[in-house]
Amino acid sequence: MFRLKTLWVVGTRPHLWEGYKYAACRSCSSKAGSQSGRNYTTQAAAEPFLSGTSSIYVEEMYKSWEKDPNTVHKSWDIYFRQVSQGAAPGTAYVRPPSLAATSMSAPSMTQPAMTSTQLTRKEPITDKIIEDHLSVQTIIRSYQTRGHNIGALDPLGISDADLDSAIPAELVLQNYHMEEEDLQRVFQLPDTTYIGGDSHSLPLGEIITRLKNIYCNHIGVEFMFINNREQTDWIKRKFETPGVMKFDKEEKRLILARLIRSQRFEEFLARKWSSEKRFGLEGGEVMIPSMKCIIDSSSTLGVESFIIGMPHRGRLNVLANVCRKPLEKIFCQFDSKLEAADEGSGDVKYHLGMSVERLNRVTNKQIKIAVVANPSHLEAVDPVVQGKCRAEQFYRGDTEGKKVMSLLLHGDAAFSGQGVVYETFHLSDLPAYTTHGTVHIVVNNQIGFTTDPRSSRSSPYCTDVARVVNAPIFHVNADDPEAVMYVSKVAAEWRATWGKDVVIDLVSYRRNGHNEIDEPMFTQPLMYKQIAKTPTVLAQYAEKLMNEGIVTQQEYEEEVSKYDQICEEAFNLAKKEKAVSNAEWLDSPWDGFFDSRQAMELPKTGIKEEVLRHISEVFSTPPPGDFVIHGGLKRILKGRMQMVNERVADWALAEALAFGSLLKEGVHVRLSGQDVERGTFSHRHHVLHHQQQDGVTHNCLNHLYKGQAPYTVENSSLSEYGVLGFELGYSLTNPNALVLWEAQFGDFANTTQCIIDQFISSGQAKWVRQNGIVLLLPHGYEGMGPEHSSARLERFLQMSNDDADHFPFYAALSGSYNEKESDDFEIQQLHEINWFVCNLTTPANIFHALRRQIALPFRKPLVIMTPKSLLRHPLARSSFDEMVEGTAFKRMIPEDGVCTNDPNNVKKLIFTTGKVYYDLIKEREKIDRDGTIAISRIEQISPFPFDLVKEEMLKYPNAKVAWVQEEHKNMGAWTYVEPRVRTVFKKISETNNEYENWLHKKCEYIGRNPEASAAAGNKQRHQFEFSQFMSHAMKEI
Repeated sequence: MFRLKTLWVVGTRPHLWEGYKYAACRSCSSKAGSQSGRNYTTQAAAEPFLSGTSSIYVEEMYKSWEKDPNTVHKSWDIYFRQVSQGAAPGTAYVRPPSLAATSMSAPSMTQPAMTSTQLTRKEPITDKIIEDHLSVQTIIRSYQTRGHNIGALDPLGISDADLDSAIPAELVLQNYHMEEEDLQRVFQLPDTTYIGGDSHSLPLGEIITRLKNIYCNHIGVEFMFINNREQTDWIKRKFETPGVMKFDKEEKRLILARLIRSQRFEEFLARKWSSEKRFGLEGGEVMIPSMKCIIDSSSTLGVESFIIGMPHRGRLNVLANVCRKPLEKIFCQFDSKLEAADEGSGDVKYHLGMSVERLNRVTNKQIKIAVVANPSHLEAVDPVVQGKCRAEQFYRGDTEGKKVMSLLLHGDAAFSGQGVVYETFHLSDLPAYTTHGTVHIVVNNQIGFTTDPRSSRSSPYCTDVARVVNAPIFHVNADDPEAVMYVSKVAAEWRATWGKDVVIDLVSYRRNGHNEIDEPMFTQPLMYKQIAKTPTVLAQYAEKLMNEGIVTQQEYEEEVSKYDQICEEAFNLAKKEKAVSNAEWLDSPWDGFFDSRQAMELPKTGIKEEVLRHISEVFSTPPPGDFVIHGGLKRILKGRMQMVNERVADWALAEALAFGSLLKEGVHVRLSGQDVERGTFSHRHHVLHHQQQDGVTHNCLNHLYKGQAPYTVENSSLSEYGVLGFELGYSLTNPNALVLWEAQFGDFANTTQCIIDQFISSGQAKWVRQNGIVLLLPHGYEGMGPEHSSARLERFLQMSNDDADHFPFYAALSGSYNEKESDDFEIQQLHEINWFVCNLTTPANIFHALRRQIALPFRKPLVIMTPKSLLRHPLARSSFDEMVEGTAFKRMIPEDGVCTNDPNNVKKLIFTTGKVYYDLIKEREKIDRDGTIAISRIEQISPFPFDLVKEEMLKYPNAKVAWVQEEHKNMGAWTYVEPRVRTVFKKISETNNEYENWLHKKCEYIGRNPEASAAAGNKQRHQFEFSQFMSHAMKEI
C-alpha cells in the first residue's frame, strides 16, 4: 500500500488514495467490528474488489491505463476516468453492462473456453470476478516470492533447505477463498508474470502447475526482495518463459562427460591414497560442471580472466578439471618423501593455488584462470580474491568488469557463520572496491563438520547474508545436473548484464565425513544411512540419458575408461618425479619481474631536490580556479609552503613526497582504510572538498606531472578484516605498485589478525608468494586509553622469522673489535626476513621506507608503527638534505650529540624506538645528562640491525646498556630485542679478547611494568607510569 500511496500522491490523486485506504481496511475492519462492536462504514465499502492485497495489481492497471486506456478492461477505464474527474471515494466504480454488446475484443487465448466466469466479452464483470482476479495476481506473486520454500531441493529428501517444513500460508489455495472447482476457471494473466508465453490467460490449475514447476521443483529462485523492477522482471523471464530450460543432445553429453571427470577423479584418489586427507567433493561433484558452465558462458560474454577463491573441499578437483593442472603434478603432492626443489616450507596440497592460461574449448577463446592459495580459515580468501580481481581490472582498464571476474566458492556453514563474508559483500558496490559482480557458489552439504544447520545458523537459508546487497539467490538440487547448469548459465548472464553479485546454492550432501578418515555416523546417523542408499549424481544422470537415448551404455563405459586411463598414466609419471616445485603452484606470477633486477643490490632512494620542491609546492598550493576550501585548510597549506621554503618536511609532507615521486616514476599508488583521505589525525588532507558544492573534490597528487601514474586514495567501509584482505589481494597482482592500508588506530588491526597471520607474514614461506603491501598502524602511548595506544608491535615481531640467537654471517675478521660486516649484510637480511617491522621517528625515514618498497629487487610486506603526536611535533622534521640523491633509509639512527665528543665518559647507552625517543631527549636535556647518556634509535626493529647495534655498543665501551620503551614489559619490542642484544654481546666477546667479559653483560629493561591491558585508562595513572620509567631511564648507573 505504501507504493500505491506514493505513486498517487505524486500523481496528484490523494482522493483516489483515500478511497483505497479505507477500502483496504474493509476486511480487517469487519472482523474487528464483529469482535468489539465497532462498525466502520465508508463509501469505499461499495467497492468490494478493493482490499489490502490488491495494491500492486491496481497499480499495474493504473500504469497501463495512463499509457493507453485501451490496454485495460473497460470497467477499469471507466473507474480511472471517474477518479480523474474528481469522483468522491466510493462512487467512482460503476458496474458495467454485459460486455457482449460492446465492440471490445476479448484477449487472445490459446486455452479453450471454460465453464467458469472469465474476463471476456461474453460475460458480465462481477465483484466476485474482480476479487478472484486480484487473488490470482496475489497467488502468482506468492509463488514468485515464497515458492522456493517448498521446493524439492534436498537430494536426500530428508530435510528442508530453509529448515522449515511448513507450507507458507500464501501458497495454500483455500486461503484465497477458492476451492478445487475453481482450478478449471480461466484467468487473465497480469504483466507481472511470463508463465503464459503467447497466452494471455490460463486456467487456474494450469497457472499453479506452471508456477510449481518453475519455483517449487529442483530450482528455488529467491529474488523478489530485490528493489529493482527491471532486475526482477529479467529473472522472471529467465525462469518463467515456457520451454526456456532445454538442453540439446550435445549439451547433455558435455554435462555427462564433465560429471565423469569430476567423480572419477575423486574415486581415483580414494583408491590410490585411501588414508590421506584430500577433502574430496563426493556428494557435490556437480560443482565442477557448474564452474565450467559459468566460465564458458562468461567467456562467451567477453570475460578473459577468472580469479577463483575457494575452501579446501574440492580444490584438487578444481585444479585438475577446471584449471587443467597436469595430474602428475597433483599426484606428486601425495608423496611426502618428495622435497621442494625451491624456496619455502610449502603447504598442504588442498590449500595450494595456481595460475594458468589455456584455451576454452567451448568458446575457442584464450582465458586465464587463477585459483588463489588460502589457509584453512574459511572465507578468509574472499576479500583477497576481490582485491586481486579489482587490481587486474584496473591494470587492464576494465572499468565495467567485462574482461575480468571473480568466482567465489563457499561451504554452507562458513557462508552463514563467518563475518568476513558480510564484510566482503559490503565492498561489492563501493566505488573503489567493486568488482562489478561476483558469482558465488555455495556447496551446501547441509552440515558443518559435525554441526547440524539447525545449530549453526539463525536464518532460514545459509545464503541469506547475500540479500543485504540485493543479490539473487538460486537454490538448486545438486542431483539435477541440468537444473544446475541452467542456473549457472543464468548466474553468468546476470553478472554480465547487471554487474552485481549472484549466489548459486548447490543443495547437496557430503558422502564422507569432514575428511576421508572422519566418521560421520557418530553425529549424523540418519543422514548418512540415507546417503549410503543414494546413488551418485553421475549414476542418476547417466541412467537418465540412457533412457532418453542420448548415450548408450557402451559409450558411457568408454568415457569412464578413457578418463581412468588418463589418471593411471599421470600416476605413473608422478612416480618418476624426483622433487616438487613450490613455484609451480604460484597464483600470482610476476612475469619478468625478477629477471631484470640485481638481487643483491641495495638501492638508494633519494631523489633530486627539484623534484622534492615541485611536489612539495603542488602539495602546498590551493586548488586552481574558484574551488572553495575550508579556512582551516588554508592555514594548513600555508604552513606546508612555509616548510617548503625552509627545506624541511613533516610526516605528511614526507609521505606525499614519497607518493608523488613514485607516481612520477610510473608507479601506481593506492592508499585505503578508514578516513585515510583526511587522515585520522587530520594531517594528510589528500582529498580537498569544495565547501559550497557537494561531491566536488580535488586530489593534487593526481596533478603533479603529465603522464604520471594514477593515485588512488579512498576511505573504506568500517571494516578491517575485509578491507585489509582486499588490499592484500590488490598488492599481489602487480609488484610495481605501492599498496598501503592504514588502520584508524593501530589497536584495531587485531581484527585483521587472520589476514596478517595466515597471508601476510607467512605467504611467501607457504606459497612462494611475495607481496609488498604496507601496513600503517598508528601507535603510541599518549593517555588515550587501552584501545587507542598500541598496535601490538610485539605480535608482529614475534612472527618475524630471524633467529634471535644467531648473529648473521659477515666478512672475514681482521682480528680487532671494529671489523665491519660485509657490504651485503643489510640486503642479505632483507632477503631472508619474512617482513620488515619499523617504528620510525623521522619524516625522512618514512619517505625512504616507502620508496624502498618499490626500489628493492624483491617484495616483502612493510609494517610501520606510525606516529600520532609526532605528526605535529616541532622536532619531528627532516631537512630536504636527508631525502636528496645519495640518501637512503636508516635502519638505526645513532646518537649524534655531545656524547660523541667523549664516548669513554658515557655511562649509559639507551636503545629505544618510536615516539619515546623525543621524551627521552627532552628529559635528558632537562637534567643536563647530554654528555653521559647516549640515546640511539632503532628504526627498523625487524630484521634486527645486529651490525649497527654492535658498532654503537663498541663506540661506548664503558656504558651500561639499556632498552627503553613506553609499552608494558610484556608488550612492545622488549622480548624481541633483549635476546638479540645478548647475541650481540656474545658476538663481541667471541671476536675480541678485550671484551671477553661482555659474554655476561646484561641489557637493562626500562619501561612500564607487565599488564594485561595495553594501556591505562586513567590519565593520571598514565602520567605516573610515564614519569616513573622516565626517571629510571635518566639514572646513569
